[in-house]
Amino acid sequence: MEFKEAKEKFINTWGTFGTLWGINKAMAQIHALLFISPDPLSMEDIMKELDISRGNASMNLRGLMEWGIVYKIGVTGERKEFFTSEKDVTELSRQIAKERSRRELQPTIRVLKEISSINDDGTEKTKEFIKQTKAMYDLADTADTMMNKIVTQEQNWITKTLVKLFK
Repeated sequence: MEFKEAKEKFINTWGTFGTLWGINKAMAQIHALLFISPDPLSMEDIMKELDISRGNASMNLRGLMEWGIVYKIGVTGERKEFFTSEKDVTELSRQIAKERSRRELQPTIRVLKEISSINDDGTEKTKEFIKQTKAMYDLADTADTMMNKIVTQEQNWITKTLVKLFK
């Protein structure tokens, strides 16, 4: 496989994979392009490379910056804005985990806590509902606590081991 084909395959695969961690395909493809690029890219470079509109590129770059995995940087002698990605895969995975917790787990935990705390009217249905939603709350809360402990560690053996497991 030649470089160009491998690059396209990586960008397309990452685009599909990104939807699994809560971002759209175009956003993930932009991230993939920036991740493998040795130099920062302008919005025009990204638009041309991925054949996307300015609006699509702009909206998705903003989203990636909100995730904390893409940065806007200045290039000496250039008036355009340039963008680069977090290159450290451990830091990248930590940031993605942190954002997924904030966007997905924590809102779910709040709902599970609320619905598992309803008044027990003594019926079997209510008792089962409380029991099962409380169990789900405990599981989600424990998972979130564990994930937060991992993502707050600085390059420790746990983080490195988990990253290796998910590779």
